[in-house]
Amino acid sequence: MIEIVVGVLLILGGLLGALGSLGLLRMPDVLIRMHASTKIGTLSTGLILAASAIWFWDAGVTARVVLVVLFLLMTAPIASHMIGRAAVSLGVPLFKGRDAPADEAAD
Repeated sequence: MIEIVVGVLLILGGLLGALGSLGLLRMPDVLIRMHASTKIGTLSTGLILAASAIWFWDAGVTARVVLVVLFLLMTAPIASHMIGRAAVSLGVPLFKGRDAPADEAAD
């Protein structure tokens, strides 16, 4: 039974990682790409780490998995935010279908 749960978690994590990679290739601008890579990457990594914690079922491994997942959950949004700020401040062209930011709309 544990093999099935671990297999499902690994397959889901791998598929979501592939979906995030596809999002990086298909999305039109840096902000949308950043969203795809951060959200899906964190979820797929968490699922794969959960599979390893279940498979090894050791207190040391589980503690490391929890710490790595917490680290990812704390740092991925901050890194994503900083990449987005850098892209906007450098004037990276955005997707044409997007609404103008509030400071540009006031001009």
